[in-house]
Amino acid sequence: MTEQTILIVEDDPDIRDGVRILLAGEGYRILEAENGAKALQTFSPEVDLVILDVMMPGMSGLRVCEELRKRSTVPILFLTAKAQESDKLVGLTAGGDDYLAKPFSFAELSARVRALLRRYTVYRGKGEAAAPPERRMLCAHGVKLSLDCNRVWVDGQEVNLTETEYGILRLLMQDPERIYPAQAVYEAVWNEPYYYTSNGTVMVHIRNLRLKIEDDPQNPRRVCTVWGKGYHFARDGGGGHEA
Repeated sequence: MTEQTILIVEDDPDIRDGVRILLAGEGYRILEAENGAKALQTFSPEVDLVILDVMMPGMSGLRVCEELRKRSTVPILFLTAKAQESDKLVGLTAGGDDYLAKPFSFAELSARVRALLRRYTVYRGKGEAAAPPERRMLCAHGVKLSLDCNRVWVDGQEVNLTETEYGILRLLMQDPERIYPAQAVYEAVWNEPYYYTSNGTVMVHIRNLRLKIEDDPQNPRRVCTVWGKGYHFARDGGGGHEA
């Protein structure tokens, strides 16, 4: 497998140096930026993961995330001193894929980095000779999803999904009409144990997904919620309610 590149965006030089040393020791190629403006200048399509501090002077990590999402679906892992659930949901709503509160252990950071990179590699088919998208597709209710890489079309128009959004949509489309509880979605897509607080994480990503593929996100016809049960992809529309 080719060397994977991680961009670390952190204004605290001690934290930035520590993360760089530890991840470089695991074989990753490391790029660094001490602020948001430098991060946007440094970012390139070769970056496989962005580790992004939320609280930075000047341009905040949330703003950097929003700008990156205009040009890329690269996984973004937020680092922050704020550990409240509401702060986490703000980060995920901005387009982040995961969230790690300071102080954190290297073991936890390493595990989350590996999980995000694994999903990115699998869903985009990076490092492999990907088959033409039309060979392996899921098609239902105006949505086409390539099983070989992160490419999705809605009513003939391609939409850009993050790796997490793509993973959720792929899970739901593989078995339309099956209702997936939030726990099943989280454990299948994030590939880690589900906790009660994980429910909010799933809901935020479902909301973001609806904004991208629904004609009316407030009245979803594709990715629907069944009260008290979970989420499903409605092959023929309807059958669900907004959460």
